Amino acid sequence: MKSLDSQLAHYFGFNEFRQGQFETISTLLAQRSALAIFPTGSGKSLCYQLSALLLPHLTLVVSPLIALMHDQLHFLQSKGVAAASLDSTLNADESRDVMAKVQKGEIKILMVSVERFKNERFRQFLAGLKISMLVVDEAHCISEWGHNFRPDYLKLPQYREQLAIPLVLLLTATATKKVKLDMAKRFAIEPTDIIQTGFYRQNLALSVLPVLEYAKNTVLIEQIRQQRGAGIVYVTLQKTAMEVAQLLQSANVNAVAYHAGLDDEVRGHILRDFMANKIDVVVATIAFGMGVDKANIRFVIHYDLPKSIENYSQEIGRAGRDGQSSQCITLANLDGINVVENFVYGDTPEPDSIAKLIELLKTTTIQGVWELQDNPLASETNIRLLPLKTLLVQLELKGVITAKYSYFADFKYKLLVEKQQLLNQFDPERQAFLVMILSYTQFKKVWGTLDFVQLLNEPNIERERVVNALDYLHQQQLIELETKKITHVYQVNQQALADPNLVNELIRYFNEKEQAEIKRIAALVRFFQLDKCLSANLARYFDDQQAPAQCNTCSVCLGSVATLAYSSHPELPNDDILIRYLHELKQLCKSKVNQPLSDKSYARFLAGITTPLFTRLKVRQLAGFASCESIRFADLVQKVSTLQLNEF
Repeated sequence: MKSLDSQLAHYFGFNEFRQGQFETISTLLAQRSALAIFPTGSGKSLCYQLSALLLPHLTLVVSPLIALMHDQLHFLQSKGVAAASLDSTLNADESRDVMAKVQKGEIKILMVSVERFKNERFRQFLAGLKISMLVVDEAHCISEWGHNFRPDYLKLPQYREQLAIPLVLLLTATATKKVKLDMAKRFAIEPTDIIQTGFYRQNLALSVLPVLEYAKNTVLIEQIRQQRGAGIVYVTLQKTAMEVAQLLQSANVNAVAYHAGLDDEVRGHILRDFMANKIDVVVATIAFGMGVDKANIRFVIHYDLPKSIENYSQEIGRAGRDGQSSQCITLANLDGINVVENFVYGDTPEPDSIAKLIELLKTTTIQGVWELQDNPLASETNIRLLPLKTLLVQLELKGVITAKYSYFADFKYKLLVEKQQLLNQFDPERQAFLVMILSYTQFKKVWGTLDFVQLLNEPNIERERVVNALDYLHQQQLIELETKKITHVYQVNQQALADPNLVNELIRYFNEKEQAEIKRIAALVRFFQLDKCLSANLARYFDDQQAPAQCNTCSVCLGSVATLAYSSHPELPNDDILIRYLHELKQLCKSKVNQPLSDKSYARFLAGITTPLFTRLKVRQLAGFASCESIRFADLVQKVSTLQLNEF
């Protein structure tokens, strides 16, 4: 076999490995799983890309962002590597073509989102493949202690086991020591197979500028005029992105806004123009994130406080990937703390909501099986989708429920050939099976809906065979198949469910998680006010003990220690106004759902924090919604508790 250096040159045209790449690839080729922690832009992706070409079968890559997938696909395809993705941008024909090529062994690297594993058709597709390696990009999402924790990622060890994938590679740029060890433990990666190259980047100059709110726009324009080349301005809210972009445009800066509220096509167009140097400055929420792999970003400015030190490090990590000097500037005050904190408080379920979910679990379990659909359950329990998923994962970890499978409740299809022509392609036994499926399909003009419930009452009819048959007909272009309303099926452990401490344990978990997130925000504020080198402290936060004690380029090293302050001290409306606002909310809830509200719910309303119940009741139309959004949430809860709302 050729040496790794010659393979690197052959496939990718590079003369030498970057730090950590050789060690990671060698570990994988020795059939040991690995965790690679490299700084942003230092070549993590090459570790799986070259390994995949040297392993015998398919490499499956789980990536959190479509933009990130497409960027890596473009690079791989430019090198002649057979790689593809299955994502929501593909139409039915394109998805079918990718799957056919994978089955034929024509694709070496397949990229997917973690959510795709919920698709029963996709999991059945994977079960028929030989897979050499599972790669998890942005792997800190696996850890409950990571800043971008996504509960669905906790299922990946289980999927890996079910699919008997021998190797795993975890990739991330941002992992504290606690997160690092947590990730490795979940995939049984040996400590000796954790490859960490260091976090410190000497070309990034970190600056914290204390700026009161009234002066922020002026300082922003001044800072941008001092910069050369492309840059990103990060903000917290979508409306701020629009306002700041307009401000910069009026100052003759070639700037555009980018946020999750824009159409996919518009966002894609902005990203392409930025990459092609047609746009100088993107004013962005964190939606403009991990997919941005532009080497010559000369500056990143935080107009608002980031959500955490981890978010900050990821966002500044997009600057200076070409190794050239780049500026990372934070326009800092304490005004935005409540906005960042409100994201946390909004994702903490109310105790009554948790109790309601457990009661629903008890009353809707049939013969030890519980079926649910995410959106209806979120609406019924008044728990946002992300914390709902987190809660379900916690129930799994406690052994209360065990995920069995997911399926689509709605199967619709239309025939692309005449019925008899379709049947004639199969032997009599398969014909009879397909006739059974057709007989339980209610056609309206062109499209038909399969009545799965009635079909499965027939003897010797198994759901898996029906799904495989429909999928096969779809692949053969004999039908066009659409699936909707994904339903998750869990096995329920009645003994664990009956634990009288269960609800309180879940409430305690979410409260602890909430407080941990609030402490994370406090740590960020402390970091910005440090009196010692910012770069050195940032590196040590991520367990890099090799960084120099002084960078000589950050604002602290240059003699400027930041002290952050509030621009003003917002005041609450008087009690009579607050009581009027909350009385309107109470009357609306009473008339529509007859549901009492807690002090925290009233505080959420005043702070402008949405919940499924508030969305359903359209409370944004009430005068009091978000009327106190500049007040910190804890202060609002305390105030509401003094108003004696039960008396009005």
